[in-house]
Amino acid sequence: MSIRMRFALACAGVSLLLGGLVLAGVYFVVRQSLEYRDDLLTPSHIEVNIAAQYGPGWFERYTQPYEAARARAMQVRTVYQRDTLRNVRNVGALVVVAAAGGAFGLGRRAAGWVLRPVKTVTETARRVAQSHDLTERIGYEGPPDEVKELADIFDTMLGRLARSFDGQRRFVANASHELRTPLTINRTLVDVAVRRPDATDDVKRLGESLLLVNARHERLIDGLLALTEGEQAVLDRRPFDLTDVAEHVLDQAVAEAADREVTMHRLLDSAPTTGEAVLVERLVQNLVENAIRHNHAKGEVWVTTRRRTEQVELVVANTGLHVPPYEIETIFEPFRRLHGDRLRSERGSGLGLSIVRVIAEAHGGTVTARPRDEGGLTITVELPVDASVP
Repeated sequence: MSIRMRFALACAGVSLLLGGLVLAGVYFVVRQSLEYRDDLLTPSHIEVNIAAQYGPGWFERYTQPYEAARARAMQVRTVYQRDTLRNVRNVGALVVVAAAGGAFGLGRRAAGWVLRPVKTVTETARRVAQSHDLTERIGYEGPPDEVKELADIFDTMLGRLARSFDGQRRFVANASHELRTPLTINRTLVDVAVRRPDATDDVKRLGESLLLVNARHERLIDGLLALTEGEQAVLDRRPFDLTDVAEHVLDQAVAEAADREVTMHRLLDSAPTTGEAVLVERLVQNLVENAIRHNHAKGEVWVTTRRRTEQVELVVANTGLHVPPYEIETIFEPFRRLHGDRLRSERGSGLGLSIVRVIAEAHGGTVTARPRDEGGLTITVELPVDASVP
């Protein structure tokens, strides 16, 4: 139940409670006022100077009529008291209920007015969360109350997050340079040593092994940097078609698929979306490479793109070994591998699907995987559709 509804119900409840107490008080006061009083309603005798008019013996003649009048007065009093109390109870209850309904409506409107500053804070927070623009602030200019304290705390938190992300970006840039430079130098030195005319076969084999290790380290560093960059906000959202990205990635993977004797099938329909096309290309590339490399000879890969009502889908399915359903979630964790060496590869870094997930989430999308009955996996990526494309 929303705060606005709780506030309205609280107003209605208070009004109902106070109205009920007032009605009970009025009811008992009226009832007390209408109680029988011997000295007022039906006295035992009436002093009237009627002896001169009616003469001696008038008391005996009028005793019976007076008793009848007294009984009638008692009856009238009882009926009058019952009807009056019933009217007070019924009409008062209707008035109390109507007042509670009015208090509910007024309380709901008053809650909207009271919570208007909170709505401003919420809209700003939602805008920052959607745009990932940490430079924006609420800047609430209201009285020094709880809402202003909340807004100031939120602005302080945004400032700290902005400084933290800026420091992380600088660290990533510096780490990228510092880590790649020595690996590039090592690759160059080993390559030169291997290509020397006097290099022995042992040196060449050692150099090839070192080049493979160096290449794996480069891929590992690239994967870590891509994982870090993928977790950053996608600020520059530009429209593109997911089909074009998938076509480009599949064209580049044809040679590797042929070397591994893997057949690729394409079913690519238009899938317009928005975001960083380069990051999405990395996402598709990781999925296609995993589908090819973690397959078996004469295996198959199916790549599908399509548009739904509110999202576009990329589906990559492949043949391979059977994967237990309880181990599906582990493939999205960094450096986690399935049992049975299903995901072990000399060319893999253990970060491929982790990068896929963070890139999809940075674009407001989701990634799900499920095992195929025939073996292998089916991985589905959903991204927001470009609403500007009819």
